[in-house]
Amino acid sequence: MLERLRGLRDAPAILAGLIALALVVVLQLAQPGALGRVGLAVFDAYQRAAPRDLPGEERVAVVDVDEASIARLGQWPWPRTELVTLTERLTDAGAAAVVYDIVFSEPDRTSPEQLTASLDLGERLADLPSHDALLAQSFSARPVVTAYFLDREPRGGAIEPKASFTLHGSLPSRDVPGYAGAIQPLAVLEGAARGSGFVSLESDADGIVRRIPLVAIHRGVLVPSLGLEAVRVAEGAGSPNLLASDGSGETQGAGGAAVAVRLAGREIPVTDAGEMWVHFPATERASLPAWQIIDGAIDDAALAEAVRGRIVFIGGSAAGLQDLVSTPVAERVAGVTVHAAGVEQMLAGHFLERPDWAFGLELVLVLGLGGVLALLLPRLGATLGAVAVIAGIALVAGGSWLAFTRAQYLLDPTWPVLALVAVYAVQTVAVFYREERQRAYIHSAFDRYLSPEMVRRIAADPDQLELGGEERDMSVLMCDIRGFSRMSERYSPREVIDFLIEFLTPMSEILLARKATLDKYIGDAILAFWNAPLDDPDHHRNAARAALEMVAMVEELNRTMPTRKGVVWPGEVGIGIGLNSGLCCVGNMGSRQRLSYSLIGDTVNMASRMEGLTKQYGVPIVTGSALAKELPGFALIELDRVRVVGRDAPETIFALLGDEARSSEADFARLSAAHHDMLVAYRAQDWDLADAILAKAEDHYAALGIPKLCALIRERIEALRSDSPPPEWDGVYQATSK
Repeated sequence: MLERLRGLRDAPAILAGLIALALVVVLQLAQPGALGRVGLAVFDAYQRAAPRDLPGEERVAVVDVDEASIARLGQWPWPRTELVTLTERLTDAGAAAVVYDIVFSEPDRTSPEQLTASLDLGERLADLPSHDALLAQSFSARPVVTAYFLDREPRGGAIEPKASFTLHGSLPSRDVPGYAGAIQPLAVLEGAARGSGFVSLESDADGIVRRIPLVAIHRGVLVPSLGLEAVRVAEGAGSPNLLASDGSGETQGAGGAAVAVRLAGREIPVTDAGEMWVHFPATERASLPAWQIIDGAIDDAALAEAVRGRIVFIGGSAAGLQDLVSTPVAERVAGVTVHAAGVEQMLAGHFLERPDWAFGLELVLVLGLGGVLALLLPRLGATLGAVAVIAGIALVAGGSWLAFTRAQYLLDPTWPVLALVAVYAVQTVAVFYREERQRAYIHSAFDRYLSPEMVRRIAADPDQLELGGEERDMSVLMCDIRGFSRMSERYSPREVIDFLIEFLTPMSEILLARKATLDKYIGDAILAFWNAPLDDPDHHRNAARAALEMVAMVEELNRTMPTRKGVVWPGEVGIGIGLNSGLCCVGNMGSRQRLSYSLIGDTVNMASRMEGLTKQYGVPIVTGSALAKELPGFALIELDRVRVVGRDAPETIFALLGDEARSSEADFARLSAAHHDMLVAYRAQDWDLADAILAKAEDHYAALGIPKLCALIRERIEALRSDSPPPEWDGVYQATSK
């Protein structure tokens, strides 16, 4: 009977989990762009963690038209005679093929006939050979592959492949992209080359190139990519073969998708669109600067060692050539290196592959793992359920990783993981709905006594109600209103409370905005601290900025509040703020009947003493030396070395007068220098010099709103003159009150 009742109680949670699972399946089938890119990001992470490190790299080289080459040889495009030298030196050095990732679509402007026409030289240069003809002549005797761009717009002539594809099955026009036009090399150059392939690279929606196309359709004809042509020419292979889905034996009569490309005894798996996944190497490819080959900076022996037997790609990394792309392992690389990486894979027989059955396997995992979890989670409970989810995620992620590293398969773990997380999240909410309503009642009761942050922490972990604390490096602020006792005498209790509300509200807003924890209000005083309960790596600067903003806010309130009707504002209100930092004990403290999240320690006591010292020194903010060291760039001046009441060790105290902007002002720079010189003289008991410096700098103290500090030190000097300190005097002032 109990089991039956439990089953009825669990039914809504099971139904909610199955609905969540169905939604994940719908999303998986629809493949929305944002979620679809998550799987690609996972594959990118795999590549960065396990980049390609296989034999075959020694068979490809890259010649780079880099910034240095352009600086030495001049603006691109260079005269074709320079490329004649480049082509001939590479092939003479033993390159298996020279592959230009450059489209020579326009005549050389430096050719004799072009100069004759542009400079009106008559027939004086007409008999000289064209630079394009010279380059074509060098192409015709060498294994050279040229490039062209494919275009969606109908421009240019028809492309005639150097070696036509042999098609097994029907033309896969459904998925393989089709193009109506092309930007081709000059006919004389294309005709002289042994191979010609397209260089168009399509990035994914996030701008990253992960695949390179090996085949495309131009006006109904299959055309090869530059990399595929490079391999064909280098190995003297015949026509490439394209296996379509209805000619590969994998399906029966369902055409429209590419399956593989065969060339020179290799079978290269491709996507439905005829693209090959690229497994990029770990480090950026070393390349030969083009200028070194053309200018002869690299000798024949060294060049032969670098290119002999290799397919040599020529392309540009210079920014002006606009051939930079993003890959999974690099933010910006030259496009030619992508083609080179693809050729390396073809030569090494190393391929990343997302097999046809990958999507089906992922769907089975979504339904299987998600369905089992939906049925069992209400009985397992949140904790065991979380363990099961983590185990399922580890299984899926580990299997995907092993598939990548062991078999080079791309299996997307995101959908099974999403199914597990979605079912767990939805069912956990459903199972604990009633308990959460009960907890809400307790939550509202605690809110009356503790801060919202502490309530959240206690609700998440009731064990935190234990007495005790932890030592942390903290910044502490103590703020007090000047003359509040006299103010309380003048006004009724109701008026005093109204005033405190108007004062404490903006002060608290500033502190909370600067990530402070408000410890308590002690009458008119505020105690706040930083770096607990949550970590705040910038707590020193947050405390300093909060104090400065509080002083500025008081000035603003003094300007605006007296004019507001119905508000008691007792004239010019002033505050003093003590700031200190150091180790404190923070945690739930108090008695077993009543707890308070607070802090204790010498750091707190010193902050309170420093707040009291603001009255004596006539400055709004006094800080300790530990905090001052953490505020480089702030407008700080050393006030004194003081031994406060109840503490034996002296403390060097500072006045915080402003932030980095104030520190850069000329007034502060003059005061800081004069005050430093005065302290040196004062501690050396050179009373005349110290007094003279103060007299000269009196206006500087007044300009920064601290004339009382100047007067205080002059009074001390007069007292010390009449009653000289003992020889062992260390300049420490003994405070006599808190």
